[in-house]
Amino acid sequence: QVQFVESGGGLVQPGGSLRLSCVASGSIFTIYAMGWYRQVPGKQRELVATITRDYSTTYADSVKGRFTISRDNAKNTVYLQMNSLKPEDTAVYYCNFKARPAVSVGATSLWGQGNQVTVSS
Repeated sequence: QVQFVESGGGLVQPGGSLRLSCVASGSIFTIYAMGWYRQVPGKQRELVATITRDYSTTYADSVKGRFTISRDNAKNTVYLQMNSLKPEDTAVYYCNFKARPAVSVGATSLWGQGNQVTVSS
């Protein structure tokens, strides 16, 4: 079983910063891409940012210019640096790996358990 350890969430004031991290443990044959999603109660989960193996990145318009995604391929880790945080950024943040768990199976989407980010005065 592939497991994820997420950290870095918490309570922060508007305008503050947080850095989320997510590390995958267990056997993974290939990781093709990593990403971050977030979800607010009563709403659908939305994409925040993604990064490929060649470090190409994609961002949601709502976070562009404020958030930065990065990865360490050797450590199977993805990060999300969040600056200039706003109350509307409050959500549960989930890491996501597009990966091939073993040579015998194809690529699939793997999810972390999520961690809470609260932006409030």
